[in-house]
Amino acid sequence: MTVTIFLGSLLIAMGIGIPIAFALLISGVALMWHLDLFDAQILAQNVVNGADSFPLLAVPFFMLAGEIMNVGGLSKRIVKLALTVVGHVPGGLGYVAIMAAVILAAVSGSAVADAAALASLLLPMMVAAGHNKERSAGLIASAGIIAPVIPPSIGFVIFGVAANVSISKLFLAGIFPGVLLGLALAATWWWVVRRDDVKPPQRATRAELRSALREAVWALGLPIIILVGLRMGVFTPTEAAVVAAVYALFVSMVVYRELSLRDLAQIFQSAARTSAVVMFLVAAAMVSA
Repeated sequence: MTVTIFLGSLLIAMGIGIPIAFALLISGVALMWHLDLFDAQILAQNVVNGADSFPLLAVPFFMLAGEIMNVGGLSKRIVKLALTVVGHVPGGLGYVAIMAAVILAAVSGSAVADAAALASLLLPMMVAAGHNKERSAGLIASAGIIAPVIPPSIGFVIFGVAANVSISKLFLAGIFPGVLLGLALAATWWWVVRRDDVKPPQRATRAELRSALREAVWALGLPIIILVGLRMGVFTPTEAAVVAAVYALFVSMVVYRELSLRDLAQIFQSAARTSAVVMFLVAAAMVSA
């Protein structure tokens, strides 16, 4: 009966257009009212306690790492590397989007950050090459959902906290399914664009490939550091998020030199806004836990 009341109120709230976080709050209030346990102070305390978790600190730091990557040039170099490797094959820009999404997913863990980077960098290129704009946008949006699967995944962090499951084990378990998602998208893209008359870019020379790999090596080092550190027990998932943010900041400011101190305020604000949405959603969900 309690589950029915909770789900029923949740579906009604979402059906009339209430945002998910507020719908969860309303459902929690309805459940507390049904159990004759409603108290405004208890409700507020549950909301605060829902976000009061050390492992959840990984969420804002991974969000920050994704924002720094997009502004600091790491995402751009990963896309350039993918372009030199598979950009010359028919429909190659689509494969570039998928390959770059898999690599970016292993760095930021944020679907929002990955989709934003891919859309800003690749969507104009795909449209200019002759690809259908709607289809290209659909591919990039689909590739962006790989980020919640391949570690480090913000979704795994939230699930691990809510279900009391090892986040490190969730990270390691997400590698193979994430790669399968990328392969499935590549097969689907091949089937969709096989008849399109789109001229692919010229094949990159070996010198261009070596140059792209040399520029991207710092960005590619981040997922290796995170996975090896988690597997060897060097740091926890929360500490891995801090390492990712600090590493991305160091590479962007010292190695690539595309990030200045004046850019940091805007980056922190953007990461804070995105993190606030996610954290409020988690806090609202824990009201009825």
